[in-house]
Amino acid sequence: MPDLRPPIPDVSALSRLDGQTAVVTGGASGIGRATAHALAQAGANVVIVDLDADLANETAAEVDGVGFAVDVTDETAVVNLFAGLDSCGVLVTCAGRSLRAPSLETSMADWHAVVDLNLTATFLCAREAARHMVDTGGSIIAMASIMGHVGGSVFPNPAYHASKGGVVNLVRALAVEWATHAIRVNAVAPTFVETPFIQPVFDQPDVVQSILDRTPLGRMATATDVAAAVLYLASPASAMVTGSSLAVDGGWLAQ
Repeated sequence: MPDLRPPIPDVSALSRLDGQTAVVTGGASGIGRATAHALAQAGANVVIVDLDADLANETAAEVDGVGFAVDVTDETAVVNLFAGLDSCGVLVTCAGRSLRAPSLETSMADWHAVVDLNLTATFLCAREAARHMVDTGGSIIAMASIMGHVGGSVFPNPAYHASKGGVVNLVRALAVEWATHAIRVNAVAPTFVETPFIQPVFDQPDVVQSILDRTPLGRMATATDVAAAVLYLASPASAMVTGSSLAVDGGWLAQ
């Protein structure tokens, strides 16, 4: 019978990642940059991966990490990136894109551009990171979205909805498959976040107001709000959490 009154652990230690290598794709700006800072402050050695080499190196310097310019939709580039690492204990996939176009105006090229980066690249990076984790365990956090849980929004965005819905279920599938290796796989599902990614939204005051009206907490999320959720899922604080999609949405999905 288990001890029903075990010693209480040092709770502050549950958020530490000391000595672990953490890879953040799309890590040079926005949510990725905030996440890199959070993981570094928790003691991780952070690897910034981004298409923009200058920004990757700039953010890497901020967190005393290393930066790589990699197109994460390129399988060979992703394989080579992870093969060149000594270890990987945490992966966070922040690289992504949106389209914000109706279905009847979505070309196949546009569709593939969104799905390839948001979904396929998430799988590629998770697969290669997991090769480092099969013997030691680890934590993979994919960036989903509230749009991966619902069909409607303030504007049509079918490719984004489909890709993020795919991320939510990919996380479940990988979590079950890799559980025996102590690899935890989760997602974070943010609402609209105050980053350059949604600058076109900020340029439309009526759309911003519509978002606020649909958010019980009455504000958009910040990159730090999302990074804090990522840190929780990356750290021992979430040791019994896998296959989940954690909404950081001010109550949007609760309605």
